[in-house]
Amino acid sequence: MSMSPTIHNAISSLCPEAGLEIQGKQIYSNIKWLDNLSSHPTEAEVATELIRLQTEFDAQAYARNRAAEYPEMGVQLNKIYDDGLAKWKSEMVDPIKAKYPKP
Repeated sequence: MSMSPTIHNAISSLCPEAGLEIQGKQIYSNIKWLDNLSSHPTEAEVATELIRLQTEFDAQAYARNRAAEYPEMGVQLNKIYDDGLAKWKSEMVDPIKAKYPKP
């Protein structure tokens, strides 16, 4: 997920076999169930799962920020070929890791 989790993500996480569409705003009352399952996640279960997914998403912000700043793989491989692993790590990797440390 590169964007914040949605109610659809929460339902898919809780009940992968559920078929649904959300008409309008991303709120539970706008869900139209498209399957024949005997039960679906409750609004409270979906809200709890959405919080869990958001917490997980927020915890990975550093990784998304790092990925966006690293040069393309070809540029990195050229750096390794031309200057070696130590320079690649000290000049390309370490500055970005310092800028976006793991929590």
